[in-house]
Formats: sequence, C-alpha cells, structure tokens
Amino acid sequence: MKGLILSGGKGTRLRPITHTAAKQLVPVANKPILFYAIEAMRDAGIREIGIIIGDTGPEVRATVGDGSAWGVEITYIPQEAPLGLAHAVKIAEDFMAGSPFVMYLGDNLIRGGIGTFVREFEAENPDAQILLAKVPNPSQFGVAVLEGDRVSCLEEKPKQPKSDLALVGVYLFSPVIFEAVNAIQPSPRGELEITDAIQWLIDQGRTVRPHVITGWWKDTGKLSDMLEANRIMLDDLETRIEGDLVGSCQIQGRVVIEAGARLEHCTVRGPAIIGANCRLEHTFVGPYTALDRDVTVTHAEIEHSIVLAGSSIKNFHGRIVDSLLGKNVEVTRSESLPKAHRLMLGDNSQVSIV
Repeated sequence: MKGLILSGGKGTRLRPITHTAAKQLVPVANKPILFYAIEAMRDAGIREIGIIIGDTGPEVRATVGDGSAWGVEITYIPQEAPLGLAHAVKIAEDFMAGSPFVMYLGDNLIRGGIGTFVREFEAENPDAQILLAKVPNPSQFGVAVLEGDRVSCLEEKPKQPKSDLALVGVYLFSPVIFEAVNAIQPSPRGELEITDAIQWLIDQGRTVRPHVITGWWKDTGKLSDMLEANRIMLDDLETRIEGDLVGSCQIQGRVVIEAGARLEHCTVRGPAIIGANCRLEHTFVGPYTALDRDVTVTHAEIEHSIVLAGSSIKNFHGRIVDSLLGKNVEVTRSESLPKAHRLMLGDNSQVSIV
C-alpha cells in the first residue's frame, strides 16, 4: 500500500501567516503539521508516499526532503493549480502504479494515527473506505449517509445535511478510484470533487465502507483549530530540560526546553515547549504555549499561543493569549512620545487591543 498526502492549497483561512508559508508547515507543538501526516503513514506501515505540491512546493521540498528522516521514500507530484481533491488523485495515478493507497489531507491531525483504519481496509478489501466523524456543523463539510455498513450517499457542504457524519480527510482507495476521477466532471466551483468520485463508485455498485472515529481529530485550517490542536498535542509532552536556567526560574508541570535555549528569571507553567536557542528574560510562559526556535521574549507574559521562529516580544505590558505570531514578528512597547499604538500589518491580519 502507498500513501498520498495533499500539501497544496492556498490556506486562505490562516492568512496572513500563509501569505509567505505553506499552511501544512505551520507548526503545532513546534512540529510542522505535515510531519504528523508523514508519521501517521509511516506508523501504519506505509513506506512509499507521494506528496501533492502547489505554489509552496519549493518550501515543502526543502523542509521534508526525501523522507529518509522518517524511514520512508517521498515522491513529489506537482499540481498546476488547486483543482480539487479528485484532481490530486487523478495526477497521482502513475505514482500509484496499480497499488491501493491512503489519501491524507496534509492539514489534518488525527490523534492515535491511522493504523487501525489501514488494517481494516486490508482485511475487508472494499473499493473505498472513508474516515468519518460526527460534527455539530455538518454543512461545512462533505457529509456521508450510511445504510448499515455501507455508504449510500455523499454530499459536499449541503445546506440541509442528511446526517452529521463529516468526511474527516483520510480515505483509502483501491485502483478503481481512477476510473471514478476520470469519469466525473468539474463541480460549479470548477474543481473535481472527491465526493463526486466516491458517489460515482456508489452509483456503479462498488463497495464504499465507512469508519466512524470516536477519538480526536482536527482540520487545522483556522486559528482556533490551530490553537486547539496545539493544546491537544502539548498534553502529550514529557518534561525535558536541555536548555539553561539562570537565576530564579520556576518550571511547573510538563515543560520541554530545547538545547541552546536560555531562560533568566522566568516562570514556565506547562504544558509548554520552548524551542532551541530561545532567549527568555523576566517572562511568564503559561500553559499551552509553543515557542519555536530563536524566539526572544523579555519582560512579557504569554499563554495559549503559538510563536513561530525568529519572533520577539519585548517589554509588553499585559498578557498575550490565544495568539499565533508568524516568523520574525516583532511585538514591542515603545517609550517614545506621543504614546500611541504603532502597527504594520499584512493583509488579513487580526488585532485585538485593550
């Protein structure tokens, strides 16, 4: 069995972060989201993985490499434009070479991996198997209707959903899926929809099985989802202190401080992770915070937030919470007059000032 991870797309819901970075490379608990997908594939026994890439392809290639870091072999499959999930399947046909495969959306996180899902598919050998979860807002997802142990109908973001079972973003397919993606037509939004391809299989009498998960999963397309995913992943931390603690530092709860980090007169209350070469002075870091490498925080407080590499927070009065700071962001307090807020913000930025 092979794997297919989708790492294209625009990431519009995470702008402005994704104006300059692939959304699948934004870190959760200081690890790019895409890495969790690769690890899920590897842990399920999959060694040959194709990654669909788009405009951010060079960054994805540079970050992931050839897959040897995970003991897998990565093949990159360029997609000229985001033309739909079924289009991504279509252009991966040569790579699959007749093998069944798992398709995994690269901005999804599934706690516990996909091993059980893969073994079930291999044992039952259906034409397709889709991962589903009950959601309170099914109209925002592809939705499945079940008849016993089969899927009878799929709808893409229906206005009046017939069920509350949403497609999670992990699919297993036999090679017959390529007949489906070559048979369907683009939807009104100009994309080849994977829901249409799976519905084609159903209409042709093919067997499409559901697997309803009861554990935690998250589509990390929005800030609130990113922060929740970060919180869940940080809950699995085991304390590891490799950096330097100077002065009256207090470390409370599960905290990771990477090598090269230096903390002076700081309090860190876990779960939290402080990346390599960070510099913290007279700072409070609260629960569910992830500071990426080379972050500087002095005379400030932060919690339940994600800060990407190279950013700095200095002399900030008040506590930063529920925030995502991109790479090389500077947040400072100016003592010059007149006293005022001075901002330089990119497109689609969000700022709350109290």
